[in-house]
Amino acid sequence: MLNHAANALVSVVLVLCGILLDRTATALPWQTPSASPALSDSEELRRLHDEDQADRAAEAIDWSVVGPRDHARLKRVKELFESDGLHTANDYYRSAMILQHGEAPEDFLLAHEFCVVAILKAKIERESAWLAASAEDRFLMNIGRPQRFGTQFRSEGAGPLRLYTIGDGVTDELRRLMGVHSLAEARAHEVELSKK
Repeated sequence: MLNHAANALVSVVLVLCGILLDRTATALPWQTPSASPALSDSEELRRLHDEDQADRAAEAIDWSVVGPRDHARLKRVKELFESDGLHTANDYYRSAMILQHGEAPEDFLLAHEFCVVAILKAKIERESAWLAASAEDRFLMNIGRPQRFGTQFRSEGAGPLRLYTIGDGVTDELRRLMGVHSLAEARAHEVELSKK
């Protein structure tokens, strides 16, 4: 049990270090200037990400339709990853968002790791930091542990969405740095969701 808590803490520290390093250093000892031309974002990953988000924009989501689409997108992202098809911060961020909508704890953990890479590639810090926190929370929720940041909601059957159990150890200041709402804001959102 302590191992899981220690791993989660290490992940958070790595994310924060990535943010701080990007803001304070121009080149680190292990970074070498690249002579290769700048890589472009994957148009396929942009499309997959946009489709993923569009599926979630509806007032009422038909999971019998969206579920198979999620599965197909997840499969494709894993294929691209395994064939070294992710190159830019945007590629990693978009892939992380799709993995975040997977089903297995390993999907959420990989989403978290992709966010760290996106942060280190220094293109989309705020969104990647939020998604890293959200992926970590979803991972913890799906292995039956309390979440840390307060990003995940779950319903019992057809009941309203409720804020999933939140453990100790993360302050609202760390939440702010990760681009996550305060606990008070998360609880207010829970009240709004229960009115729907």
